[in-house]
Parts: sequence; C-alpha cells; structure tokens
Amino acid sequence: MRFRLGLATGFAAGYYLGARAGRERYEEINRTIDRIRGSDAFGSASEKARAAVDLGMERVRDAVETKSGAGNGYSSSR
Repeated sequence: MRFRLGLATGFAAGYYLGARAGRERYEEINRTIDRIRGSDAFGSASEKARAAVDLGMERVRDAVETKSGAGNGYSSSR
C-alpha cells in the first residue's frame, strides 16, 4: 500500500510541476531529448545496450534449452 501511495504522490507532483512549467518548458525538454538522441554517443550506447540484451537473451535461451533437455536428443513435449 505504501508503494501505491508513493507512486500516486510522485505522479501527482510530476503532473503538477509539469503543468506549472508550461508549454515553453515542454518544448525545451523535447529539443534537448532530440539533441541527445541525435548524438553519436547516444547511438553508440544504444547499440552496445542492444548487443548486451541480445547476448543475455541468447544465454537465457541456451540455459533453458539445457535445463529442458532439448539439446540432448530427448523430446520435452511428452
């Protein structure tokens, strides 16, 4: 229950502060985000993150196949 109350309070505070900031601040934040997304550093970091996620998924897939016995010739759909 405390988590929900904290989440609702955080959402309400963010909404209130965002509404007070106005359209100009919203546009400024969007310009900053677009500039960050267009940078070479962001592109490089996102590629590295994507590669790390892909590697992790491969490892999980291999671990599941090993645990299920799919790699040793036995059928797992009995």
